[in-house]
Amino acid sequence: MKFTLYQVDAFASNFFEGNPAAVIPLDDWLPDKVMQSIAQENNLSETAFFCPSLNNLKIRWFTPNGEVKLCGHATLASAFVIFNLLNIKSNQIAFESLSGVLTVKRDRELYVLDFP
Repeated sequence: MKFTLYQVDAFASNFFEGNPAAVIPLDDWLPDKVMQSIAQENNLSETAFFCPSLNNLKIRWFTPNGEVKLCGHATLASAFVIFNLLNIKSNQIAFESLSGVLTVKRDRELYVLDFP
């Protein structure tokens, strides 16, 4: 199994500040047990996984202890990866989650997350 993992410090402008989250882009979901094991090994407050859906992206978050229904900083970290490292040209992303659709808009260097 091979995938790319990014560690992003949300709410920070310098390394080793803010709120860290692991972000893992996927083509398809891994088994829940595998995603949970990855989150345990990362040992961060959240590890975000996202993959494409028909119209948007689906996102899930795991702590070292289990899946959670919503995580703001890991969603913003995922948006940072998509906008800056995966070269998505859009200024808006819609994530489908257990808490509904979460929209992140890019405004120059800032990201605005619309919570449900």
